[in-house]
Amino acid sequence: MRRWRGAWLVVVLAALVLTGFGAIGWGWYFSSEVEEDTNFIVSSGSTLTSVARDLEEQSLIANADAFLFRAKILGGSAPVQAGEFELAAGTTPSEILDTLQYGEAVRRMVTVTPGMPSILVYEMLMGEELLTGEIPVPREGSVLPDSYAFERGEDRAAVLARMQAAMQNYMAEAWPKRQPGIAVDNIADAITLASIVEKETGAGEHRMVAGLYSNRVKKGMLLQADATIIYPITQGKPLGRRIRRSEIAAVNDYNTYSMIGLPKAPITNPGRESIAAVLDPAETSALYMVADGTGKHEFADTLAEHNANVERWYAIRRERGEM
Repeated sequence: MRRWRGAWLVVVLAALVLTGFGAIGWGWYFSSEVEEDTNFIVSSGSTLTSVARDLEEQSLIANADAFLFRAKILGGSAPVQAGEFELAAGTTPSEILDTLQYGEAVRRMVTVTPGMPSILVYEMLMGEELLTGEIPVPREGSVLPDSYAFERGEDRAAVLARMQAAMQNYMAEAWPKRQPGIAVDNIADAITLASIVEKETGAGEHRMVAGLYSNRVKKGMLLQADATIIYPITQGKPLGRRIRRSEIAAVNDYNTYSMIGLPKAPITNPGRESIAAVLDPAETSALYMVADGTGKHEFADTLAEHNANVERWYAIRRERGEM
């Protein structure tokens, strides 16, 4: 008789334990305090305990201690990740933990397009409301055009530092691979020449335009790049009108219509394609180019050929009513 009583006691205790675990599991897997889509941020260095307190404080779970207890019994052993995570309405505590341990953090991006001048990089970063802190206008040509991820609340200076480190790293890799006999003999001049190529190039013409300007540099000719006239006036922003004769004749450290050689510094942030073109330009004898009406250019070796191309371009513009 005592054996039967002992056996029933074991059964009853087991049932109570299973019922308790069942209640824990039911609440863990099926209950939710997340009433609307929410982005939850886990700071770097956070522990599961501190995260649980933050979740409770933001009313995303009912009780931090209960969350931690259930996590230790039913959850995974991986640490929580730092970052910003999307929690959809109805997300259960179990799903919250799984998201913070194994889910993908929200990736926010800012993009610097090839040829974006530093003043616009500055305005873009300062205009991003999810970033913090102040930055100066970066040095022209110091930023590598690309897309960059950032976290909500990150310092703008940190994002800018990644952009500038990317340019340094790219040049450190690309410069040793340059072709012999190119028109520049240092990285700074390569970026400056690439910035001109970036602003003066039509689609798919990078190496040809780089070859033309390289020829002019080697021959000691005026580069006569319109973008170098505009840069001192707008710091790289669009001029919004035609260039004036007085601006063509202006003498400064950028205007390649009034000075021989490269400007004193880049006129924009050149992309990889323009930099690569300067380091490996097309083999050409071209010294002149003019727009051909399609977004590209006609190239010429002699001034006579160039003048004929210019007349064709003027005819196109007259047909369009632009002259």
